[in-house]
Amino acid sequence: MKVVVIDDDPTGSQTVHSCPLLLRWDVETLRQGLRHPSPLLFLLADTRALTPGAAAERNRSIAAALDQALQQEGLARDQVILVSRGDSTLRGHGVLEPVVLEECFGPFDATFHVPAFLEGGRTTVNGVHLLHGEPVHTTPFAQDRLFGFSSSDLACWLEEKSDGAIAAASVQRISGRDLDAACAAGLPLLIDRLRCLHGNASVVVDAERQEQLTALAAAVRTLQGEKRFLFRSAASMVKALADPGPPPLDPEGLAALRRQDPGGKPLPGLVMVGSHVPLADQQLELLLAATGCHGVELPVSRIARVLEGPTPDLLLADLERVWLQQLQALLDQGLTPVLLTSRGELRCASEREGRRLSCALAELMGRLAASLAPDLGYLISKGGITTQTLLSTGLGLEAVQLEGQLLPGLSLVRPLEGAFRGLPILTFPGNLGDPGTLQDAWQRMQAG
Repeated sequence: MKVVVIDDDPTGSQTVHSCPLLLRWDVETLRQGLRHPSPLLFLLADTRALTPGAAAERNRSIAAALDQALQQEGLARDQVILVSRGDSTLRGHGVLEPVVLEECFGPFDATFHVPAFLEGGRTTVNGVHLLHGEPVHTTPFAQDRLFGFSSSDLACWLEEKSDGAIAAASVQRISGRDLDAACAAGLPLLIDRLRCLHGNASVVVDAERQEQLTALAAAVRTLQGEKRFLFRSAASMVKALADPGPPPLDPEGLAALRRQDPGGKPLPGLVMVGSHVPLADQQLELLLAATGCHGVELPVSRIARVLEGPTPDLLLADLERVWLQQLQALLDQGLTPVLLTSRGELRCASEREGRRLSCALAELMGRLAASLAPDLGYLISKGGITTQTLLSTGLGLEAVQLEGQLLPGLSLVRPLEGAFRGLPILTFPGNLGDPGTLQDAWQRMQAG
């Protein structure tokens, strides 16, 4: 059995390790991923950064390529558990993407919605999704300009995000009590209940502890080949399904992956912060207050004006050279440059223009990082779009190896081939941790 995860941004591998993360999904690359000995295969689709139409089309193309790869490897659909990985604060195309996958890779007996990310304080209790004990619709994430919502009750959330196509009253729930019973002696009861699901039932799942999700995963594996289930989940359910075991490297071992020069001297690091959520701002402020860090700010409003002008490529190239010189000068001084976009959110005329600007900023940061990467000991990239663009466009990678978590939810990956072979890249979600987590991560990598 292979657990295949279509990840809507580059931070969904927060709880696992020792598996490939593919940055492209052509048939041959997928075949290589399916042959990897790990039970888990991640595809970094980055659909959260896309419009609904583009996200749907990307899921269709991935499903078609996966079908072909499975056929060529002599594998059946029911030998794969498919996970559409989404945000633990309910942002993204949380209903659209499972619907598309049902059309392209179904039929499924049920779609399980499991947004819990326990390591990050995201739990689901009595069908209500919580962030550190608070209903998630009361947090800033619910006000997201693209993916906002009004209810933390997952059944009501499904009705809201599906425009009524999924009626709240039709949604089934697996409660914490059900899962606690399964953790004891009641696993056969849970298996029987899952066996009765059919017709792509929508099911929301409570979760406060990892062992509850482990019990659900055990029931699913028991029915593998008899029933087909689709998951829309955050990272904790992925961990339960794949059961990766203990990581080979502890946080100190991961930090020790920092590259060195031929003389054995640790090479310097670079921090990139593209995320604009309030927590990211707090983390950035504390990092910049640390001795040894110095910010290089990309002025968003100025870049927006350049992109709207008659010769954007020429003007932006001139600005890039200036910023690159600033970054290199800091590295030469033995400091850690912190490449950041100016704080505050620039209001664009349309959603399309906003996405265009976000992509342009991420591509700019990726190009700057790529220019410096051959001489870096490590990279820290904060923000989903920033990280995906860095990996796929800036560094031009096809795949990376997930090594483990430096801190809860912070995945460290490395390219295993090409010009950037061995470079540790710490992927850092915008909405994760406490105000001191970014500074802590930087200090750990510096000590490596």
